[in-house]
Amino acid sequence: MPPLGPLPFALLQNPVRRYAWGSPTAIPALTGTAPDGTPQAELWLGAHPSAPSLLSGDAGPQPLDRLIDADPDGMLGPDTVRRFGPALPFLFKVLAADRALSLQVHPTRAQAEAGYAAEQARGVPPDAPERVFKDRGHKPELICSLGDFEALCGFRPAAATARLLDALGVLSPWATALRTRPVEAVLPELLRSGLHADAAELAAVTDSLHRTAAAGGPYAASCAAYARLAAEYPGDRGLLAALLLNHVRLTAGQALYLDAGVPHAYLRGVGVELMANSDNVLRCGLTPKHVDVDGLLAVTSFRTGEPEVLVPRPLGDGTGVEVEFPSPAEEFRLSRLRPGAASVRVDLPTPQILLCVAGQALLRAPGGAGLPLPAGASAYLRPGAGPVELTGPGAELFRATTG
Repeated sequence: MPPLGPLPFALLQNPVRRYAWGSPTAIPALTGTAPDGTPQAELWLGAHPSAPSLLSGDAGPQPLDRLIDADPDGMLGPDTVRRFGPALPFLFKVLAADRALSLQVHPTRAQAEAGYAAEQARGVPPDAPERVFKDRGHKPELICSLGDFEALCGFRPAAATARLLDALGVLSPWATALRTRPVEAVLPELLRSGLHADAAELAAVTDSLHRTAAAGGPYAASCAAYARLAAEYPGDRGLLAALLLNHVRLTAGQALYLDAGVPHAYLRGVGVELMANSDNVLRCGLTPKHVDVDGLLAVTSFRTGEPEVLVPRPLGDGTGVEVEFPSPAEEFRLSRLRPGAASVRVDLPTPQILLCVAGQALLRAPGGAGLPLPAGASAYLRPGAGPVELTGPGAELFRATTG
């Protein structure tokens, strides 16, 4: 594999994943490209083998995963290789949803390793529709909104869900069970029941959602969101599972952290997403893809509570030039940079990806050439080459690195 040249950074060319729920305009608007009329759901920045970024080098663009395979210590740094092995431990994305993603749960590392081994032993092809475990990794993730954003996240407290069901006037046995039985016993039963609901039950719930949303009141916004799900995925049993989850609305700069076992779905909006470098997903519904109810129940955490909306905390000198979105993940860390006219020092102890989402920034190595980063552009920063300087009045960037 040819060397990348003397600079510690290089531009990335990032693949777009085209899923039906994606926005046809949001990612083109960010990257300055013309929309082609098709949904563009995710922009992937990283080295996942199914869709690696291309890194600009002396011999032209090269897949980032192959460059890492050829020189893991040089591309990742010896410390990162010792901690995580010879692969980039995180995957960075821009997510642009015009309608809901599938309702899903991610496994723990132990569950992923066991599930992957079991599917390999059964000879399930990697691209089979029923294949669940694509790799051996877990997939904690963090989503930071770039504007107004809606999501479902974690099981709502039992009493609050019972009150919502009372307002809807449907699923009264569910409300009674939530009030009278231990939540860790009843939630798995309700989730299984919802995923086996019949068409008449789904129709009754959908009608009630529309009525409650139109009537206004404390449940109107959540019921309107659920009613959109019913319209986007008619007849999908995931609707009843969704009623058990918190409806969350974020504004620009707010974030959510999703650990293993937490059921969630992103409903609409644009955000930057950072996760461990895995593609393991168990789906609950809101999708035409395979739903493994027993497998889902085995990895789901049935804890209840309202999700924590992350507030960024200042790094460095506390001026707010760089703020971090705290999470317990070892594989990744997300921060936001607003460098301004004065240069900001970016140290390089670990592999990093910088993504510019507004304005234009300039990366400069000591005594070296500069690399402009307009909105939508991104760069990979190799570790161990000394600090670089970042400037950019009016620029806003997100920085992904290891935890």
